[in-house]
Order: sequence, then C-alpha cells, then structure tokens
Amino acid sequence: MKALASVSAFVGKTFAAWVILFAILGFFFPDTFKQFGPWIVTLLSIIMFGMGLTLSMDDFREVVKRPFDVAIGVLGQFLIMPLIAVLLTRIVPMPPEVAAGVILVGCCPGGTSSNVMTYLSKGDVALSVACTSVTTLAAPIVTPLLVWFFASQFLPVDGWAMFLSIVKVVLIPLALGAVLQKLLPGVVKAAVPALPLVSVTGIVLIVSAVVGASKASIVQSGLMIFAVVILHNGFGYLLGFLAARAAGLSLAKRKAIAIEVGMQNSGLGAALATAYFSPLAAVPSAIFSVWHNISGALLANWFARREEEARRET
Repeated sequence: MKALASVSAFVGKTFAAWVILFAILGFFFPDTFKQFGPWIVTLLSIIMFGMGLTLSMDDFREVVKRPFDVAIGVLGQFLIMPLIAVLLTRIVPMPPEVAAGVILVGCCPGGTSSNVMTYLSKGDVALSVACTSVTTLAAPIVTPLLVWFFASQFLPVDGWAMFLSIVKVVLIPLALGAVLQKLLPGVVKAAVPALPLVSVTGIVLIVSAVVGASKASIVQSGLMIFAVVILHNGFGYLLGFLAARAAGLSLAKRKAIAIEVGMQNSGLGAALATAYFSPLAAVPSAIFSVWHNISGALLANWFARREEEARRET
C-alpha cells in the first residue's frame, strides 16, 4: 500500500506532465485513445466520487465562517469566466461548435486542481476548497442556466437534460463518496492516498479521448483554440485577483480567488460538450485541461517566490 501511495503522490505532483503527455499521445494515436470516448462520463463520475471521499464538514464550515470571502470566489467563478468566454467569442472568429465549447468551459465550476495550486502558491487553501465545493454543488443549476443563456445563439442547448447529467455525473457520485466516508471511515482513510492516481488517470484519459476524436479539427483550428484558452485562463486569474483585491481581501485570499476563478472543471466541460454538442466543442475543454495545469503551476510558483522575496526584504 505504501508503494501505491508513493506512486499516487508522484503522479499527483506531476499532473501537468501526464496531461501533456496523453494529449500528445491522443493526437498521434487517435484510433487508440478515441475508444475511451464512450467512457468519458463514467471517468468523470469516478473523479467526482473520489472528491466526495475527501469532502468534510470543515469545508462547509468555512462557508459559514467566511461567507463574504466565499461569495467573492463563487461570484467571480460564475461571472468572470462566462463573460470572458462570451467576449472572446465576439472578438475571435470561430466556428459555432468551438464558440459553444469555449462558453461551456467558462460556465463550469472550479477544478479541484486549484486547491493544489493554491497550496503551492502559499494561498488560503481552506478558502479555495470551500469555493470549489460550493461551485461544484451549485453547478447542476448554474452551469446549464449560463450555457443556455450565453451559448444558445451558437447551438441548441437542452438545459434540463444538462441539469440531469450534472446531477448524475457530479452530485450523485459526490454524495455517494461523502456517505461512504461516514459509513466506512477506516476504509476511506486507507484509500485516500491512492485518489490522486485515480483522478489523474481519469483526466488524462478524458483529454486523450477528446484530442483523439478531434484530431482533424485540432489540425485546422488548434492554434486559434489554444490562443483563446490561454487568454480565457489568463484573464480569469487577473480579474479574479483584482476582484478579491477590490473586495479588500488579504494577499493569501487574493491568491486563492485568482487561482480558483482561473482554473475550471474542464473534465466536466469535455463530458458535457461531447454529450450535448460535438467532439469539436469538447476541444476547448481538453486544451484547457492541459494549459491550466501548466499556467496554474507557473502562477503558484511565482506567487510563492514573490512572497519569499518579500519576507527576505523585511
């Protein structure tokens, strides 16, 4: 078990490298990896189940203890990222499927990897976890509503079906994980060290499946989509940080909000895009999965380095 935990910890720490590797493998061996396409929803459900195993009441006590801080993060997540996405679709010419995919990933809740990046940045981890938990629980209602409002001009949006999908893929696995944690705490505690390996495996297979199924579209429009994703992610970090600063939050909280807003649950975006739009619409989510883990690590390192430099100067 110790060997498995060590492997899992290593894979979790090198998450970005594995995502990049499997995105490349999906591109060069599409026939192999697009076979995982039908399993995208199942893989995401497993990831959400793992998240449920790690949820605790402390995560929600933060909401009660610091409602204003959490509200800034949640509102930033569901206002800043969708609006940036809409603005980019107006500025950058792109096919309707890509536009819908960009908006969809912008309307998703925060990604769990934001908690890791916040820790590395020496930010407020408890705030990050609370924001991720609240946006994830709100996603069944908020995400379909935002997608319907902003993306229906590009493609038909079945908001009710999307709501049901998010309940099945996100809320039910989360609830099952939380219940199992209460019923079998010893078993869950023993299994938790292996969860990073499970989560990374799920995400890399989702990314490689989407890339494999959309290779032709990526060859044609990949650079444009990549540029849009970089802008979307970067402005999310910047505006999240500025919103937290405008609200008078401390530096540690600003870091948490910036990273929380800029990083999305792109696995959910890929699953929903594949189910309700097209494989091409899932490409922005797949590229987001690759890029935000790179940019998040770079930003976290920069934040941490700046803090260390400031301490040395005082």
